[in-house]
Amino acid sequence: MEALPLSCFLLLFFGAAVYSNPVELTPDTFQSKVVNSDSLWIVMFYAPWCGHCQSFKPEFTKAAEILKGIVKLGQLDADAHRGIAGQYGIQGFPTVKVFGQDKSKPEDYQGGRTANSVVEAAKKYVSNMISQRTRGGGGGGSSSGGGGGGGHKAGSADDVIELTDSNFEEMVLKSDDMWLVEFFAPWCGHCKNLAPHWQSAATELKGKVKLGALDATVHTLTSEKYGIRGFPTIKLFPAGVKDGAAQEFDGGRTSSDIVAWALEKVAENVPAPPVNEVITASVLKDACEKSQLCVISILPVIYDCQSDCRNNFISIVQKMSEKYKRNLWGWVWAEAGSQPQLEEAFGIGGFGYPAMVALNYRSMKYSPLKGSFSATGLNEFFRDLLYGKSSTVPLRNAKLPEILNIDAWDGQDKELPQEEDIDLSDVELDDLDSKPKSEL
Repeated sequence: MEALPLSCFLLLFFGAAVYSNPVELTPDTFQSKVVNSDSLWIVMFYAPWCGHCQSFKPEFTKAAEILKGIVKLGQLDADAHRGIAGQYGIQGFPTVKVFGQDKSKPEDYQGGRTANSVVEAAKKYVSNMISQRTRGGGGGGSSSGGGGGGGHKAGSADDVIELTDSNFEEMVLKSDDMWLVEFFAPWCGHCKNLAPHWQSAATELKGKVKLGALDATVHTLTSEKYGIRGFPTIKLFPAGVKDGAAQEFDGGRTSSDIVAWALEKVAENVPAPPVNEVITASVLKDACEKSQLCVISILPVIYDCQSDCRNNFISIVQKMSEKYKRNLWGWVWAEAGSQPQLEEAFGIGGFGYPAMVALNYRSMKYSPLKGSFSATGLNEFFRDLLYGKSSTVPLRNAKLPEILNIDAWDGQDKELPQEEDIDLSDVELDDLDSKPKSEL
């Protein structure tokens, strides 16, 4: 019998499903479309502002069209969905991962950023997947303990905290931690299916979010307080001071769904990053090395812009750091003239003050603010950054400039020192004529 061509075999093996190419994924669809699928998925994790992502996307789309019905290609905005990106250890953009036979252990794509490279790699991954199944490796979808649907890693029952009417206020409402609380009934089948996933999520989220469980059929005071009518019902109690209000959980019921949803909420509730003055090299280094972007403001000298004026500019920047806190950018400022090499490296001197640049530390390229240093102007600047519309400039020497160690601003006004006047009322003209010029 004549062997089937690989392309025909692949079509028979995977089917000819029709879907948009590539599929735009979200935390809500990632589990059902990718993790629970028997198909091979190649997923690009990207950021809208990433230039490399913008260059790769047309090639990735071309590869998706070529592989249509054979291998599924998807893309996920890792900047907007940090929870699921963090779950897969995404550190840079674009990152491409291949979800093959074992969806819990995706492989890193190491090929080139062209359509042909992706297609060639897909052929190899498909061949490997076929070989695994031929050897009896089974399907590519995840199995679920307890019939809950979707895979989960084993967790520790000790990581799910048992809550009661008597300890709920002390443990949850008076806690600074973020809590996810499951209100369940022992006889509820859906609760039994959720239990292993809830346990697994509790273990994975340990140190970030606390997961608790309350038997609503026994501890009726608390369940009635929160209007529990069906089981299981999951509610979120935010980090910090709690006023008793709770948010409905509207995510999926697998451990990965729960983890991704919770990490999204952690990102939303993270405090705004501080806006620090550049007084040492470590201040600038910490802001830039640990962030996707670092925003550097140069403010007018205190003699030209006294404390009220300067604090107004700092307040504008702080509001921006609050608004864009989910992007995890670094924020710093320096007084004009206090860090000359910093200004020289970014070519700021010609723009006037205040001035601002946003540095991508990985690429060592920066975008200068060309609009107004106002809430409106900065919002437009950051919007363009997020959508990749800003022009970029290579940083001089491709490294952070040297920073001087200086004293921090004391928050006070300052006046230019006055020149000391010479009192000539008691000085004889003859005496002046006889004195050397250096003594006058």
